Amino acid sequence: MYTVKQISEIANISIRTLHYYDEIGLLRPTKIGENGYRYYDESALLRLQQIRLYKEMEMELSQIKDILDNPNFDMAEALHNHRKTLMHRANRLADLINTVENTIVHLERGTPMSNKKLFQGFSDEQQKDYEREARLQYGPEHVNESIRRWKGYSEAQKKAIMDEGNVVYTDIIKAIEAGTPPEAVGDLIQRWHEHIRHFYEPTYDILRGLGDLYTTDPRFMANFHDMHPELAEYMKVAINHYVDELEYAEIERLLAEDEVNKRGNL
Repeated sequence: MYTVKQISEIANISIRTLHYYDEIGLLRPTKIGENGYRYYDESALLRLQQIRLYKEMEMELSQIKDILDNPNFDMAEALHNHRKTLMHRANRLADLINTVENTIVHLERGTPMSNKKLFQGFSDEQQKDYEREARLQYGPEHVNESIRRWKGYSEAQKKAIMDEGNVVYTDIIKAIEAGTPPEAVGDLIQRWHEHIRHFYEPTYDILRGLGDLYTTDPRFMANFHDMHPELAEYMKVAINHYVDELEYAEIERLLAEDEVNKRGNL
């Protein structure tokens, strides 16, 4: 049997999230000891793995609960389906990451890039849906706003943005050399987050993905190593902690809303 703390460390998930999953009936502890502590067995671990996998597919928690609580749910079959879905997503994300990298180079350095390459990684059907939805929701003038954003900055603004990025990384390196733990530089990572927003609005998953990319992509690894040998790994840990805190705040907000709704229904 495992305690909440052990499950948190094994599954890389916060204790608050596990408590929330218990409250909504998504992941109940296997037993509760006389001391009031929650304990989880192997089957609970496997259920938690399914929860994390379905979350990767951007399913709502209520949908995941319905799937897992279905008496006909077959975990082995689900894992085979997850593998197929994730392999397809991995291939597509590899294309999209390449597209994002090429577009950043195109915007920052003026490197020629064809319109077709702007949408490499999107299927024709998906792209038609995206364009149709964007035109209906935002109007044609906003469809290419994300691409035009960089070009919309003045030369002075562009320089200021790039200088700002250099200062952020310089300050993070100073924190490394001062022996500051990566979990204690949330203010610096927030500045890094705000810098990223000059180019696009990143989701929590994208922020985590960037941290992973810094430690796995040879280009990022080489660039960061030139700045400081420990920078890539330090950034990954700091980013994950920063996003955890953002997600904790979101969970607290959801819990507060649930409590308000419960009181309103009394």
